[in-house]
Amino acid sequence: MAPGMIEPTHSVESWTHDKYLGHNDTSWRRPVEIKKPITYEPGRTLVESHDKFYEHEDLRPSFPNLHWDPLTEVPYHDKGIHGDPHFRNLLASATDVVDFNPKLGTEIHGVNLARLTDAQKNDLARLISVRGVVFFRGQTDLDIDAQRHLGAYFGKLHKHATTSVPRRAGLEDVHVVFTDRTAKDQRAVFSPTFLWHSDVTYEVQPPSYTSLKVLSGPPRGGGGDTLWSSQYGAYDLLSKPMQRYLEGLSAVHSAHMQADGSRAAGRPVRRDPIVTEHPLIRTHPVTGWKSLFFNPGFVTGIVGIPKSESNAIIGYLNEIISTTQEIHVRYQWQKNDVAIWDNRICNHSASYGFTGHLRHAVRVASQAERPFFDPAGKSQEEELSARFGLPKVDKDGTRQSNYND
Repeated sequence: MAPGMIEPTHSVESWTHDKYLGHNDTSWRRPVEIKKPITYEPGRTLVESHDKFYEHEDLRPSFPNLHWDPLTEVPYHDKGIHGDPHFRNLLASATDVVDFNPKLGTEIHGVNLARLTDAQKNDLARLISVRGVVFFRGQTDLDIDAQRHLGAYFGKLHKHATTSVPRRAGLEDVHVVFTDRTAKDQRAVFSPTFLWHSDVTYEVQPPSYTSLKVLSGPPRGGGGDTLWSSQYGAYDLLSKPMQRYLEGLSAVHSAHMQADGSRAAGRPVRRDPIVTEHPLIRTHPVTGWKSLFFNPGFVTGIVGIPKSESNAIIGYLNEIISTTQEIHVRYQWQKNDVAIWDNRICNHSASYGFTGHLRHAVRVASQAERPFFDPAGKSQEEELSARFGLPKVDKDGTRQSNYND
């Protein structure tokens, strides 16, 4: 039971039988709730100890000294294309479905990710393509082998060139997130904007569907939340002239900073770093919607324009991604929770503030298509507004409101 909740216990009321003289009825012996006092320390959560036994020892991080050849382009076919537009296969076993906001994020209860049929997996891919990130609580059956099996259904699993992999051999396509009480505080190293990223966008075929399962982490209120930002939503925040301008540009995505950081820490770089150009606006193969394809973590410049102009665009897009609340979701993890998101249309960011707690998660990512732009693509916001009969979005300030909290 979560800290701070009232746990009822039962006892028999201590009424004397005198109140019932002349009666043999004992139904008065009904239980009553006795409330335990709430123990609460503001800003402090109980730290779980794993010193004597830890069930996920084989998934602790390691940095094997390996060297891999460069990735080559592989065929990719998005399984979401085959999904039911109403997600009926996936939701057949669901007990509840709720969106976090109109732009991004959905939580589903009652679905066991380890036991999905292919039809349900196709629906899941389609749903993630539409909603960006989908959350599932308490997925105890989804061990690392099942997680990899699910990821491999969507595409070839990506092997990260620098980050840690599990100690157990044969899991080099699993990325380990691990912070314990001995870890150094890195808040002074990275700016909050810089932490926003989409995984390994410097690859020729960056990932699509990506799952993260938290094995151990802080309890509720203990920090360590993850945030996601919609790139569909970021594109729709741009004015029509800015959309048209950026649709003709490409961005430079570089792996060198990540590789240099690993070498500086004395860790191996398992594949030589690369620099890749991708369209700044891309089109999703399942939805046909246009999205920004940009992130502060790996984009180093815009191709074919002056550096001052490139810097101005990067600064503007950084601000949209990191500060526009309507395109954000924030997820408060619990043990065995799973998030699956589409790296093509989402940025995400870790958050600090969980010092003292062990936070351990495993991530599996499936390679996708080479990013492309289709000028016939559509806007998520415009399509959904037309479908639901919502007013046209005001982007020039002509329709003012007195919205105020």
